[in-house]
Amino acid sequence: MLNNICEVLESVDLTSYNTYRIKTSAKYLALPKSKEEIINLVKYLKENNIKYFLLGNGSNVILPDTEFDGVIISFKNYNKFNLNGEILTAESGAMLPVLSNEIINNGLKGLEWASGIPGTIGASVRGNAGAYLHEIMERVVSIEVLDENLNVKTLNKEDITYGYRETSLKDSNYIILTVTLKLEPGNYEESKALVKDRLERRLASQPLEYPSAGSVFRNPSKELPSGKIIEDLGLKGKVIGGAQISDKHANFIVNKDNAKASDVKALIDIIKKEVKENYDIDLICEQEIIDWD
Repeated sequence: MLNNICEVLESVDLTSYNTYRIKTSAKYLALPKSKEEIINLVKYLKENNIKYFLLGNGSNVILPDTEFDGVIISFKNYNKFNLNGEILTAESGAMLPVLSNEIINNGLKGLEWASGIPGTIGASVRGNAGAYLHEIMERVVSIEVLDENLNVKTLNKEDITYGYRETSLKDSNYIILTVTLKLEPGNYEESKALVKDRLERRLASQPLEYPSAGSVFRNPSKELPSGKIIEDLGLKGKVIGGAQISDKHANFIVNKDNAKASDVKALIDIIKKEVKENYDIDLICEQEIIDWD
């Protein structure tokens, strides 16, 4: 029946669906490509009491090592977008780097900071993703969501409470369908130069050669970044199983050798414990630790 609604795969290895490349799996993986398919899929799952989990690009999550006995809904194929003047409307699975590049190529600016973030627009709005002192909510005009009663509704920016890497959407049952952003006139050459400079800086300072999910912890302050705290504690390079606190950037945990989720979480626990004991700071994890239950 599920295959009558949208493309559905059975017994799926999810290693390539999370940027940590942690080996995990799901009983079913649904790949809707339209708003109608998403609505019909969720309706069917709710009516039949089937567990489901929404997955963007898997770029800011730590998935469990165990199999998910339900349906993973991937937004990978729900990724169309339209640029009309300075207004961009994108389906929630559209990737930030693709949108950033499209905006720059059309002489606009406002998403240069997102060119290196491997996340979807929907997940990025949900968590108010950001970089280089910018965040996605700066540009949001409105979003279209599916509520728990399967009603499609529009939320304006003022309807969403947000802060640093947080929005009220995280505590809701809304499924983000589309996002509308307002950009502004830019300069193609300047934007391209800015993106190139930031890419070079990332390559020099971040362990992009290994699978990871980006920065692990939020910075307690601009003056005291998490990476420096962790490095000063001598934790850089520490290994548990196949996971390592990067010896290039201490606020990254990388998958060096078939790491398990439990390896990554054990390193996170050690870092939090050491920082609390030595600095009396409770580091906040920026990555979302998923529990299938």
